Amino acid sequence: MADYLICYDICDPRRLQRLHRHLKRHAVPIQYSVFLFSGSERQLERCLTEAEAIIEARADDLRAYPLPKRGLKARLGRSALPEGIYWSPLPQHW
Repeated sequence: MADYLICYDICDPRRLQRLHRHLKRHAVPIQYSVFLFSGSERQLERCLTEAEAIIEARADDLRAYPLPKRGLKARLGRSALPEGIYWSPLPQHW
């Protein structure tokens, strides 16, 4: 498993909503237009392929950036999740 930042800039409000809903099913929203995706390259590829069907390639921008496995990961500022809820990449059965 690897972590990726998925970022987008969508011109049309309708496409923006559709893409946002799609990414919420696959990744964790970190900030407006920025998501944290944890998974294999194959899962990322499938997510981005499905997203390509939603966006307009000439007008919109969708990017995925790999995060280093051993790099420092920290959060500064207000959490995107409600108080008392913590996100962890651990499997759900833990």
